[in-house]
Amino acid sequence: MIIYATEVQTINSFVRLESLKEVYGLIWIFVPIFSLILGIITGVLVIVWLEREISAGIQQRIGPEYAGPLGILQALADGTKLLFKEDLRPSRGNTPLFSIGPSIAVISILLSYSVLPFSNHLVLADLNIGIFLWIAISSIAPIGLLISGYGSNNKYSFLGGLRAAAQSISYEIPLTLCVLSISLLSNSLSTVDIVEAQSKYGFWGWNLWRQPIGFIIFLISSLAECERLPFDLPEAEEELIAGYQTEYSGIKFGLFYVASYLNLLISSLFVTVLYLGGWNISIPYVSILELFERDPIFGTTIGIFITLAKTYLFLFISIATRWTLPRLRMDQLLNLGWKFLLPISLGNLLLTTSFQLFSL
Repeated sequence: MIIYATEVQTINSFVRLESLKEVYGLIWIFVPIFSLILGIITGVLVIVWLEREISAGIQQRIGPEYAGPLGILQALADGTKLLFKEDLRPSRGNTPLFSIGPSIAVISILLSYSVLPFSNHLVLADLNIGIFLWIAISSIAPIGLLISGYGSNNKYSFLGGLRAAAQSISYEIPLTLCVLSISLLSNSLSTVDIVEAQSKYGFWGWNLWRQPIGFIIFLISSLAECERLPFDLPEAEEELIAGYQTEYSGIKFGLFYVASYLNLLISSLFVTVLYLGGWNISIPYVSILELFERDPIFGTTIGIFITLAKTYLFLFISIATRWTLPRLRMDQLLNLGWKFLLPISLGNLLLTTSFQLFSL
């Protein structure tokens, strides 16, 4: 069988073209992931700047003003400083556990963003169990804090890790029960379906009006999960120096710092998705789907803007709460979770279930 040179060139060019297609396909797989990570990092930088400006306004201070316009680059400067600081390790600590703890805390929170819709079907993974996947993955973060406290070989760090685990368990149960109530109303565990179920009646279709008790419990539980004041007992400086972060420095301390703001951002986004209608415009009978059908790019942009506007409204409430309310004691924290929020959230779930059964 004789193969001519032109045929060989054709075969080679075809093989080269197919390999280029495979390379481009692999690149396009990672483009949404890197875009999401870039957006998350930008969001965290904005939150840090907002917290400093809002806290300065509440306390009648000036706040950051030298690093960039209005001090907006101050968080970037702090991150760069932490990146180049020396990474110190306790001499008698458990080095592998000490090193892996911050990574577990950050990675578990980052994975939660994969099921979060920012606009109409603009979601990395629209899963049927999306909302429970978030709860399951976010439950891993306290394990990283406990590992960090244990690996530090420091009693203050270990007590901080134990407090973080106890606090997470105490407030995760009421939070999950509130999410169950929302999934019953929406007949779905998908985050996209939950948003679309609220879009029928505009502003009055939000789950905020159908689940006011659940909204308040979810708000309190999410603040406790983020370890924000008045629930920052795991790192109470008057009692535990800095809790599980006491022995950390440099980039590892920076990872804990980033993890706390990542957790705050995703909690705010889930409040928007579950209770505030997500990306939908709050006007009756006007849906973002109509805008999306006319112009997909414009509709997606408007959806992202609406989602972020609602999210940063909740962030403002969280930041203002931090600089307004005093810290609780540990016994008060646990009593609030087990004796008040848990029974109320159970009652709310039973009422929602009864309502759904009688409405069939």
